[in-house]
Amino acid sequence: MADPMIPSIFEGEANLSTTERAVSVVLGLGIAAAAAQPRPNKWLSLAALVVGAGLAIRGATGHCPVKSAGYIS
Repeated sequence: MADPMIPSIFEGEANLSTTERAVSVVLGLGIAAAAAQPRPNKWLSLAALVVGAGLAIRGATGHCPVKSAGYIS
């Protein structure tokens, strides 16, 4: 159960086009898959996994908190 005092960054009105959503999901899953390969630098793999998962969630939900804040149009 979500804590009502902590807002979720993934909730809100969908503000991405279908193309933006598709590109986010494809790139996110690709980056996450590449991060799953064994590499000498574990921190870089972890960072790539987090970025990939974030992009995939952004595409799946259709909501971008950065875009809704007005930083990008």
